[in-house]
Amino acid sequence: MASFKPTKIQIYPKLGEKVTEDTLYWKNYKPAVQIKEFGAVTKIDFSPLPPHNYAVTASTRIHVYGPHSQEPIRSFTRFRDTAYGGSFRGDGKLLVAGSEEGLLRLFDISGRVALRQFTGHSKAVHTTSFLSDGFRVVSGSDDLSCRVWDVASAVELSSFTEHTDYIRAAAPSKLNPDLFFTGSYDHTVKVFDVRSGSSVMTMQHGHPVECVLLYPSEALLVSTGGRYVKIWDLLKGGEQLVSLKNHHKTVTCACLSSTGNKLLTGSLDRHVKVYNSSYKVVHNFDCAASILSLAIAPDDEVVAVGMTNGVLSVRHRKHKEEKETITGRRRRGPAYRVFVKGKNFVPKQDDFLVSKPVKLHLQKYDKQLKSFEVSKALDTALQTWSRTHKPEVTVAVIMELNRRGTLKNALAGRNEESLTKILSFLLKHITDPRFSRPLLTVGDLVLDLYQQVIPQSPVVERLMQRLLDLLGREAELQQELLQVLGILDTLFASLTLRKEVTTLAAPPVAQGSQLQAA
Repeated sequence: MASFKPTKIQIYPKLGEKVTEDTLYWKNYKPAVQIKEFGAVTKIDFSPLPPHNYAVTASTRIHVYGPHSQEPIRSFTRFRDTAYGGSFRGDGKLLVAGSEEGLLRLFDISGRVALRQFTGHSKAVHTTSFLSDGFRVVSGSDDLSCRVWDVASAVELSSFTEHTDYIRAAAPSKLNPDLFFTGSYDHTVKVFDVRSGSSVMTMQHGHPVECVLLYPSEALLVSTGGRYVKIWDLLKGGEQLVSLKNHHKTVTCACLSSTGNKLLTGSLDRHVKVYNSSYKVVHNFDCAASILSLAIAPDDEVVAVGMTNGVLSVRHRKHKEEKETITGRRRRGPAYRVFVKGKNFVPKQDDFLVSKPVKLHLQKYDKQLKSFEVSKALDTALQTWSRTHKPEVTVAVIMELNRRGTLKNALAGRNEESLTKILSFLLKHITDPRFSRPLLTVGDLVLDLYQQVIPQSPVVERLMQRLLDLLGREAELQQELLQVLGILDTLFASLTLRKEVTTLAAPPVAQGSQLQAA
């Protein structure tokens, strides 16, 4: 009997990621440093001036961190309830924040006691910001109003009540100190003019607005809400320019980088996406929990992400370090020479060489195949790690079972749990062109074996229906692709230059021979 041959795992080529300057730039960040806060991190704001400290709003506290510190260099804890929206002034010396109790507090970065307290809102104040002149503060509240306050006298200067739902986002204009933008849960983004005392522009986002952001030129405005990130052209009266739908959960925050004005967005789906100037995703940061806040330092040296589990994730940009030149090669010790002794010996012509048998180490599924335990071998190949990270191993075992003619036996007699694993694997990989041929065979066998008992399990019935719908859509897609290929072939054929074929003229036939033939 021939010796057992292990299952051959095919190596499938992976399409490499297109490497651009943007991808190289955003990949050049160190692994994230995790800082544990006292509650969900709802707001992060960087100081505009060096050394670019950043304020983190979490629970009833606001912590100020240095760019490379993992412990707060300043803490503001004068809040009886949850604090919201801590924001720096343009010079980085003052900080304003709202709270659940409807108050605004103004702090000096070098002190601890609140310098001013603004009273007037009747519900929680979720967003605060300084106007560009630095002497006024704008706030948005759950009492459906946004108000402008004087820093020196702590007096309310104006109030705007045009929103019909909670106001959760605000962005002041840096070019005009009398303009600011607000986003509300009434699905609108409004532009307010302090001098006129009313809104001058309204844009319909279509979902509750979580964040608004202005480009430095202030010709474009970004609004996030729902799964959408929308770009508005303010020079054309607030016309929608782009609508992005790259996240699959609510987009909660956005910020701009100083290099090329790249747009970064964070979402409850735990991803931070980086868009280039054409609004294409060029990089993606993964986080451990849903993202509530996001900020990047003005020099792009630090990216900070706040999450719902109270963790602050900080990434620092790597700097080019001079590589140390190796002056000489370290000599290996005697232990290594003893270990490799005789390895390079070449036998002579008259020497008799005794070969040592190489011990074959088999994987668990190969041992089960060797023992003809086909069902257990398939179960081993369908374990969580294999089917998630190495689907080619699972497919190789399926192909080996099909080659042996025992694939039907391995699929038969399964309970609801094991059948669910098979159907989930098919749903994920059956449309992959690398695996589609063997997995279509598995799908046919599963349908033949369990067609009568599928209605007994709602879970299996739902997965089977999803599989049939997926195959139906794939068949329609293939048909459309064939139609497109036919159209392209016709176009290419019509564009090809036709070569004139010259035929040789037949020699004239003599009249006598014609008569003879007649």
